[in-house]
Amino acid sequence: MYSKPKPPDAEKKYRTVTAFQRRMNTVVRRLPGQTLLETTGRVSGLPRRTPVGGRRVGDSFWLVSEFGERSQYVRNIRADPRVRVRVRGRWHPGTAHLLPDDDPLARLRRLPRLNGMAVRAMGVGTALLTVRVELEGQGSR
Repeated sequence: MYSKPKPPDAEKKYRTVTAFQRRMNTVVRRLPGQTLLETTGRVSGLPRRTPVGGRRVGDSFWLVSEFGERSQYVRNIRADPRVRVRVRGRWHPGTAHLLPDDDPLARLRRLPRLNGMAVRAMGVGTALLTVRVELEGQGSR
């Protein structure tokens, strides 16, 4: 009898973590202090809010995507780099830049420790991707 081949460990981990995150994110994104990244859905055109960890440094917000190019918000950024980031309850419009040449592990060492541990635990090794958002000002929209 023919049986479907089992996905490699990395694929299994990706599926497990994304299923968990999908359920968890519906609750977490409602928390008032949670940092959120809002992208525009590449197919729907609707706002998509994703809880993220990262750090504001001057006029930029830095984060590391644990699934790199496979993250839905990264795919949305590729289609439309205009985003908003909610930091400490305030929305900041900006333009996101994907930085494949940046060292994401070195970047994680400069971001909040808890976030770095979570990204390393949930991410798939080499798939990490640094994202920098150039913030456009102090107001919200």
